[in-house]
Amino acid sequence: MENKKIGIIGLGIMGKPMAKNLLKAGYPLWVNNRSRAPMDELAACGATPATQQEIGEICDVVLTMLPNSPQVKAVMLGANGVASHMKPGSVFIDMSSINPVASKEVAAVLAEKGVEMLDAPVSGGEPKAIDGTLSFMVGGKQEVFDACKPILDAMGSSVVRCGDVGAGNTTKLANQIIVACNIQALAEAMTLAQKAGVDPQLVYEAIRGGLAGSTVMDAKAPMMIAGNDKPGFKIDLHIKDLNNALDCAHSVGAPVPMTASVQEILQWMHNHEGGQKDHSAIAQYYEHLTDIQIGR
Repeated sequence: MENKKIGIIGLGIMGKPMAKNLLKAGYPLWVNNRSRAPMDELAACGATPATQQEIGEICDVVLTMLPNSPQVKAVMLGANGVASHMKPGSVFIDMSSINPVASKEVAAVLAEKGVEMLDAPVSGGEPKAIDGTLSFMVGGKQEVFDACKPILDAMGSSVVRCGDVGAGNTTKLANQIIVACNIQALAEAMTLAQKAGVDPQLVYEAIRGGLAGSTVMDAKAPMMIAGNDKPGFKIDLHIKDLNNALDCAHSVGAPVPMTASVQEILQWMHNHEGGQKDHSAIAQYYEHLTDIQIGR
């Protein structure tokens, strides 16, 4: 795949730095976004701005990094969608986090056109998108995964095939449940410490090396303590992911009471002008209830 022409659609908080890492790896890259500024920025780095139709016609591998299932379906399968312009034998890799059911639906339409598909959502947020250390959870045929893995390796430090199409997004939903519940537990623990008169910073330093320690704790405890809610991953996006998790769980009969609980807190944050804040701002829900500020 080293000499393959790659197109990427969706140059937001994640897509833009991921595109830059593809350029650094030497891939010829065509880029498309709803707004022009990210396309121009990437053009200065060596990418070629293009329409979605041009990407479908020119590129051997088409990547998308879009908000949710409806946007992926619209871009790929809508009137004059990218899929209608892709060549048989080309590959579509959806890096968006969407409902696994939607991934399977898109794959079925593409298969009729002779186009292969991988669903390859990521974990790691903006910092890891920038430094190229994202974790990819991938669904699709083994041979397609093997052929495309070097492309994903250019953007991530972990690229794991989890099964057939849809498995990547199922794995991402599991990831998002664990992250959200961890953040909620961390916020509760920091609130308890503060209310009990113990410095949350010292609590964090004392427990981070033990069983309670986690990547989530190391990333989010300092943000909570500093009152920093600048988004690496926005609450509204986590709400979207957990809605997909709840929908999927209900369809397969999986019990997810913790997911439903944390979703209600995230929704409260959305309703109180917190949707664009980092998901660590769950702590502000507890601050509202207790009239304290964690660590301050």
